[in-house]
Amino acid sequence: MEKQLKIIISGGGTGGHIFPAVSIANAIKKLQPDAEILFIGAEGRMEMQRVPEAGYKIIGLPVAGFDRKRLWKNVSVVMKLLKSQWKARSIIKEFNPQVAVGVGGYASGPTLKTAGMMGIPTLIQEQNSYAGVTNKLLAKKANKICVAYDHMEKFFPQEKIMMTGNPVRQDLLEKKVSREEALQTFYFDKDKKTLLVLGGSLGAKTINESLLNNLAFIKSHPEIQIIWQTGKIYFQQIQEALKKEAKIDNLYVTDFIKDMNVAYAAADLIVSRAGAGSISEFCLLSKPVILIPSPNVAEDHQTKNAMALVEKEAAVYIKDSEANDKLLPTALEIILNEDKLNSMSEKITTLALPDSAAIIAKEVIKLATT
Repeated sequence: MEKQLKIIISGGGTGGHIFPAVSIANAIKKLQPDAEILFIGAEGRMEMQRVPEAGYKIIGLPVAGFDRKRLWKNVSVVMKLLKSQWKARSIIKEFNPQVAVGVGGYASGPTLKTAGMMGIPTLIQEQNSYAGVTNKLLAKKANKICVAYDHMEKFFPQEKIMMTGNPVRQDLLEKKVSREEALQTFYFDKDKKTLLVLGGSLGAKTINESLLNNLAFIKSHPEIQIIWQTGKIYFQQIQEALKKEAKIDNLYVTDFIKDMNVAYAAADLIVSRAGAGSISEFCLLSKPVILIPSPNVAEDHQTKNAMALVEKEAAVYIKDSEANDKLLPTALEIILNEDKLNSMSEKITTLALPDSAAIIAKEVIKLATT
């Protein structure tokens, strides 16, 4: 009788880490239905809610990120890291996995470091074009490193690297919605071009301000219509500001879009931050995009993600500090230019790497069974 396959998947913190982690787990279960998968996350982070919603068990570590600006605050961070390593050791010993997978985020560091020290094979999934500090450190002991961008040998040993792309939410590829059906959801005109503005589930301050400060511009261009996801943090403030204005018929405002499938189907052009997971979705769905990288991320990795597309003319880049003045005029110019939209769509499609989750799942199973 074969030994049951047991796998730990660790990481989280943001949707950009959690969606790939769950996609990999689902792909493993598809290939090996009796596999037992345990997630390890960070206490208080969104994976502690999202992973159980996806049907998987998760245990939290008391880990926290380093404060790069206020170094004196890191004494408690170091203590939490040591506690997390002890707890990870205890979890791994009890669960007894054949392989551990890290997808980035606070918890993946202590989990994969401990697994490696205990002689358990490890696989890292690096989503960005610029590797994070944790993954660079973990790479030394890792057996396999799955990446989504070229030239990652700058950060990792070449012989361990495998180009797989980033896994995305499965429902985006499985559930098809027509453009007309999608536009009806937002009460929009099928004969007008639609701009989808995203700032992630929490929101993006600069992107929101770029719309809020330019409502007169939006009103003066009824030939386009805009779906604006504000994020939960900014929604109330934006609603209050909009109440002072006359109703803007070509603007649909929401704090959170539950069904991204519908939003993507409605969109002719997207405005977004440059998170690796989002970019993978745009590539797979052939969506033209204007990228405004967040300046508040480690190693400015979102700008590097964006430039990997811009160099191939697959996206347009606007600097965060210039968004207020440039975003809407640039979007208008692109969205009304059918040739430009088609060209961007064709070029971003060439960067798509489908079946990422299945490819990574196969590598995980291979590591666990050899």
